[in-house]
Formats: sequence, C-alpha cells, structure tokens
Amino acid sequence: MDPYILVMVAVGLLVLLVAWLPMLLREAPLSLPIVCVGLGWIFSGAIPDPGAPLPLAYPAATERVTEFLVIIALMGSGLKLDRPPGWRPWQATWRLLAVAMPLSIAAAALLGWALGGLGVAAALLLGAALAPTDPVLAADVQVGPPRSGEEDEVRFSLTSEAGLNDGLAFPFTNLALAVAAWLGTALPPGGVPPEGLSWLWDWLLVDVAWKLAAGVAVGWAVGLGVGWLTFRLPNRARLSRTGDGFVALAMTLLSYGITEMAHGYGFLAVFVTALAFRHLERGHRYHDRLHDLAEQVERLLMMAVLVLFGVALGHGLLAPLTWGAAAAGLAFLFVARPLAALAGFAGLGMPGREALAIGFFGIRGVGSFYYLAYALNEAPWAEAADLWALAGFVVLVSVLLHGTTVTPAMRWLDRARADANAPKSPHRLGRRSVPSSQPHPDRCRITGALESSGEMAGAWLVPVCWYNKARITNAQYNEKMWRFRNNIHPD
Repeated sequence: MDPYILVMVAVGLLVLLVAWLPMLLREAPLSLPIVCVGLGWIFSGAIPDPGAPLPLAYPAATERVTEFLVIIALMGSGLKLDRPPGWRPWQATWRLLAVAMPLSIAAAALLGWALGGLGVAAALLLGAALAPTDPVLAADVQVGPPRSGEEDEVRFSLTSEAGLNDGLAFPFTNLALAVAAWLGTALPPGGVPPEGLSWLWDWLLVDVAWKLAAGVAVGWAVGLGVGWLTFRLPNRARLSRTGDGFVALAMTLLSYGITEMAHGYGFLAVFVTALAFRHLERGHRYHDRLHDLAEQVERLLMMAVLVLFGVALGHGLLAPLTWGAAAAGLAFLFVARPLAALAGFAGLGMPGREALAIGFFGIRGVGSFYYLAYALNEAPWAEAADLWALAGFVVLVSVLLHGTTVTPAMRWLDRARADANAPKSPHRLGRRSVPSSQPHPDRCRITGALESSGEMAGAWLVPVCWYNKARITNAQYNEKMWRFRNNIHPD
C-alpha cells in the first residue's frame, strides 16, 4: 500500500483523537500526554529501525518542530492570563525566575556531573534544558481561558513561569555552549577555543543583556502594534471584526521572526507579545477566539510530538541511561525542583501546600527537547546520546507522574482553598445564622452582583443571587456553594 495513504489515515486518526480524547479523559486518572506516549510506544514495533524518529537521527527536524510547538504554546499561555503584569501581582513568578530557576539549573548540573557522569559543559547544558517549566505539557495545571475571572496563585504562577522561563533558559544554554568551546569539548566545525575569559564578557553583554532586552522590547512593540490594528482602528477596519483566530498565529510568527532578526530571544518575545496584546483591551471577547485557535494547534502538535517520543522510546532512546543518571533525574524532579521553589517563596507568606504544589508540578517536556536539539546542532557533543537519554527519562517520568496526580491534587487544593477562605462564624446582624428560608441558588436569578430582597423578621438581609458560574473560578464556585449549604450569609 502507498505509504502516503497510510500517513493520511494516521494523521486523520490523530486529529480525531485530538478532539475526542480530552473529553474522554476529563474524569480519568490519565492525561492526554500519557495516552500519546503510550500509543507511540505501542506502535513503535511497526516502524523499522532505519526510519525510527530518534532525535539524533533527525536533529534539524527535532529542533524546528519543537521550536514551533513551544512558541505556539507561549502565545496561548500569554493570552489566557487575566492578571495584569506588575511587581506585586506577579511577585511569586518573579521569585520563581530569580531564585528557583537558577537553583534548579545549578542542582541539575551538579546532579548530572556527580551522578550522571557528564562533563562540566554537558552538565550545565542539562541544567539549562531541564530548568524551564514546560508551557506545552503543563496545560492541566494552568489557568483557564481568557476572561475566566480571578486566578488562584498555583495555576497563575505555573502559567506565568512557563511563559517566561522558556525564554530565560536561553542565556544558560548559550553559557553551556561557551563553556564547551572554552574547554574544547564541543567546538563548531572550524572553531577555535577562545583565549582567556573574553567569552564571558561576550556572554554577559550579548547573550544576557542585549538578547533579553531585545526580546522584551520587540515583543511588547509587536503586541501593541497588532493590538492597535485589532482594537483601535476605525470600526470597519478592525481585525477583531473578522473573528478569525489565526491572527494569534500571525502574531506568534511576526514576534518570533522579527526578534530573531534583531538577535533577541524569540521565546521571550512571543510571550511578551501576548501580554501586551491582552493589556491593550483586556476584556474583549476576541481574545477567546485567538486563544482557542492557539490551543487547538498546540494540542495537535503536542500529540504528534509525544507520539513520536513514544516511538523513540520503543527504539532505544533511553538505552544509554545509567543507574546514576536515572538517580540524578529522579533527584531533580523530587528534591531539587521542589526545594528550589520553596526557597524562592521564603518570606512570601504563601501557604505551604500551594508552594509545594508549584514546586512539584514544574513539569518538564517539549521545551527541554528543544534546548537540547538546539545546543547539539550548534556543536558536536560527545555526550549527545547520554544527554538525550537523561532528558528523555526526566520528561517520561514527569509525564507519567504529573499526568496521574495533577487532577486529584488540583481538586484537593481547590477544596482546601475554599475551606480556608470560608468564614469561621456566621456573618449577619447580631451574629445569628441566616434563616433556612434563604432562596436556593439554583432558583436564583442569575446576576453578577449581590442583591437583597429586603428584611425578614426585621433583621435579615437575604441575597436574591450572588452566583454567576460563567464568570467565577471553580474555587470561588465551591466556596459559594459551601456558604449556601451552610446557610451562611455572604460577606
């Protein structure tokens, strides 16, 4: 049979599963990434070894496919954030980036060197690749669509961290390349090891200062520019009138491409573009269309990449993995990342359960694949197979572990948050309970505000309705239902 026809059938089935599986798995103790990796592993036997999609066999394709998937995920992450950027509203995110991320890189590098048998430069590259919280596989622990209302700190922190640290991991990846060139362990073809420490100043001025600044500046400019075309032009010419969601794809490609032309960090620019676009007209309905398209494209590409990852596992991607390297990967996931997050939140006053959840659910995934592919394509590394085996092992454990625990863990956090926010004593005039004649919310008129139906027995104010499920989070909804069931007057 013609292989082209088989590919068409396979792609058709994949697209069908993209739409169907999320609904089927909503209440199951499995995640979509687990199913995708499992399918790839099951069908890996049908693919001969010479054509197996191993990353070292297709280095350029691995880099480009993962790159495109990450930038689409970054656009979706930025569009869904309702909280405006700022120092205080984002203080948990800044702590994750300034404290937890460098500590995670250092810990992963140390573990890779001490237990994994990697050289200094390769260990540093491993730390840079494993540092970012993945914006692709972390969808289950992120905030909801745009205009979903108030965002709890766990989901918001993981979403914003995933958006920013994928760009901030680039300087450390370039540092690993510079150290490898300096030590002579990984030189580009025809390259010469630099003399002295001049390379360090180049890294600080170019890879850190210039490229970060260019990413932020170009990203913000593109976001405001496209936002002006979308919301500020005369009504007949506004992009928002088209209702086309692929404007999100246009923004992604423009922001990434222009920033790379300016020698900045495109990952950072794409996320900043989404934030700037939301900032211009935060409550517009058009954001929903843009986010929906970005999410659909991301989900389709994610399934394809993870199926290929499962096939690669079946063809020996983890064969070079040693017991020491496996121990290093487990120590990073279970010890280094959670402790780094707790250190970052020290003194912030965040509840311990939320700080632990943020540390534990720092999911590793496609972003790690991209950074490895990028660095290994820049120069030949002797430890390339070992790096892929260790990174693949960490991503596999992260997919299995987080995919089976995220749903019950987030539900437990929501219940605990609702109980913590609920009043300890009834609130009323004279400190008496609200009478049982209070209307049930299901019979209430759906409004967005607290109304009163007048006085009862000369003392009671009874709400007509203070429930609007379309505009509140699950935690808020649970808290409101708890109040009604316990006849507690709302504040």
